[in-house]
Amino acid sequence: MPKHRHPAILSTDLSASLTLNRIQMGRRRSNRIALNSAVGLSGHDRQKSSFTMTAKATNLNRHGAVIQLHRELAVGSVLAVRNTRGTQVSARIVAQLAAREGIPAYAIEFVEQDDGARDFWGITFPPKS
Repeated sequence: MPKHRHPAILSTDLSASLTLNRIQMGRRRSNRIALNSAVGLSGHDRQKSSFTMTAKATNLNRHGAVIQLHRELAVGSVLAVRNTRGTQVSARIVAQLAAREGIPAYAIEFVEQDDGARDFWGITFPPKS
């Protein structure tokens, strides 16, 4: 099985289609910041087993991040993501990335772009260049 796969459109949902098109075209809505943050994740893995665990978020951006965790997740699934301040938002898995240090990595985007999501990381992002 290849370590890097392009996401497939799993539904006819317009936001999923837009996300796929943006990934394929290499466009970003906001700049990434090379910071790490511990997050709590809850959801269902690829085998449909529920889980709650901590994970590492890297490459933070205004709309999501890359998460690393010892679980196999399905592209298109939605997780609950909690920061260290207790704020919780929903995030969709938009791509499976190459494993980092042997740990599976996934690109996530926040489902809603409300105040909770905009302030989720507790940092100010530079304007998109």
